[in-house]
Amino acid sequence: MTKLDLLIGGATSAAQGGATFARHNPLSTEAVTTAAAATVADAKRAAEAAQTAFASWSQSGPGERRAKLLKAADLMEARQAEFIDRMVDETGATPAWAGFNVMVAAGMLREAAALTTQIQGDVIPSNVPDNMAMGVRVPCGVVLGIAPWNAPIILGTRAVATPLACGNSVILKASEQCPATHHLIGEVLVEAGLGDGVVNVITNAPDDAPEVVAALVEHPAVRRVNFTGSTQVGRIIAEQAAKHLKPALLELGGKAPLLVLDDADLDAAVDAAIFGAFFNQGQICMSTERLIVDSSVADAFVEKFAARAKALKAGDPRAEGNALGTLINAESGTKLNALLDDAESQGARLAAGGKADGVVMQATVVDGVTEQMRLYSEESFGPVVAVIRVDGEEEAIRVANDSEYGLSAAVFSRDTARAIKVAGRIQSGICHINAPTVHDEPQMPFGGVKDSGYGRFGGKAGIEEFTELRWMTLQLGPRHYPI
Repeated sequence: MTKLDLLIGGATSAAQGGATFARHNPLSTEAVTTAAAATVADAKRAAEAAQTAFASWSQSGPGERRAKLLKAADLMEARQAEFIDRMVDETGATPAWAGFNVMVAAGMLREAAALTTQIQGDVIPSNVPDNMAMGVRVPCGVVLGIAPWNAPIILGTRAVATPLACGNSVILKASEQCPATHHLIGEVLVEAGLGDGVVNVITNAPDDAPEVVAALVEHPAVRRVNFTGSTQVGRIIAEQAAKHLKPALLELGGKAPLLVLDDADLDAAVDAAIFGAFFNQGQICMSTERLIVDSSVADAFVEKFAARAKALKAGDPRAEGNALGTLINAESGTKLNALLDDAESQGARLAAGGKADGVVMQATVVDGVTEQMRLYSEESFGPVVAVIRVDGEEEAIRVANDSEYGLSAAVFSRDTARAIKVAGRIQSGICHINAPTVHDEPQMPFGGVKDSGYGRFGGKAGIEEFTELRWMTLQLGPRHYPI
C-alpha cells in the first residue's frame, strides 16, 4: 500500500480536513494506493505556492534549469523499479509498458533540458529611425498540467517538462486512476532541486475532480492549461479556460486509421498493426482502431493479422507469457462488449478474440465493419480493432477522413510517392508512412485536429505553447513626435 500526501510548496501535507481516497488494482481489486483527497482550498493553496515560486524560477538561467531537468531524468531512471511497481499496481499495465514509459519520460526531461537555450526571439525591422524592435519569448506564469492514466509516466512528465524548461512553475493534477504514479514524478522533480513550489502535485477523489479542476483553471495565477484525455472532458476544460481567457493545449481522443493499399507489404503492415492496435491493450490515444484495407488484399491481410492476434495473451500483467495486461476497469470491458454485440448483430465477423471477462480481454479483430456499426466511429480505447474493406485508394481516403477524430494515422504502400500523396490528404495531426500509428518522440510536434484537440506538445512547438511573445523596443537615438 502506497500512502500519499499533497505536494505543495516543496513540502508534503494532508488535504484540508484529512480526507483521502483509495485506488484499487484493476485485476485483484485490492487497494494499492491511499492518496490525499484535495479540496478547492488545497487547489488554491497549490496555485498560490506556484505563483510565489514563479517569481524566482522565471528569472533562473538556462544552465540552472538544464542542470535540474537533467538530474531529474537521471533520478527517474534510478527509480525505474518503483515507477514500474506503482504503474502496474494502479493501471494493470505490463511491466514492459511501464518500463517503456520511464525510458520515454526520461528522454522528455532531457529534451526539455536541451530546449532551455532554444527559447529565442527575433529582431524585427522597424520603420522608426534608430529603433530596435524585438519579439521576445518570456515565461507565461503558472502552468496547470492535467495528465491521464494510460501512459502516466510519459504524459505526466510531458505535462510539466517543457513548461519548466521555459521558466514556468507548474501544478500537476494527477489522475484519480494512478495518483501514486503521477506523484512520483513530482517527487523526482523536487529531489532534483525543483522545490519550494516550482513543482506541485494535487491528488483528488474522483467525485471531487470537477470542482478541483475548476478552481485550478479559474485561479488568476494559472496562465496556461494543458490537458490530455477524453474529448468529452477536453470540451469542458476548453470551455472553462476560454471563460477565463486562458490558452489551453488539448490532446484528446482518437480513432486512428491504418490504410493498407493494394500494393502494401502485408507482413510489414501486419507487424505495425499488431503493435499499434494491441500495445497497452489498445489504451493509447494513437492506437490503431481502424484497419482500412483494400479489398484486393483484404483476405490475405486479415488471415495473417488474425493469426498474430490469436497468439497474444492477456491477463495478469506480472504473469509470464502475458503480452497484454488488463483494462483500466470493468466499465471499459462493458463498453467494449456492447460495441462487439452491435457489430456482430449487423453482420460483422469476429476473426480473433472475443468479449471481455471483467478487466481481461484478448486481442480482438472484427472484420467487415461498416458505417452503420458503432465500432466504425466510436473510440473503443481497448484491444478491439475494426477491419473496414474498401475498393481503391479514393475510398480508403474517404473512410479515413470519415471520423470526428484526427490524431494519428498510417499508410502502407510500396510506392513511396503514392503513399506521401495519400498521407497528404488524410486529416490528422500525425501521419506515418510504412510505420505504426503509435509513435512518439520528445522533439516532435505532437497533437491532433478536429475533435482530437489543438495545440502541439514537443520540441520547439512546445516553447510556443508555454511562453508569451512580447514586443519590446529600444530607442537608440532622438525620436520625432508629431506633437
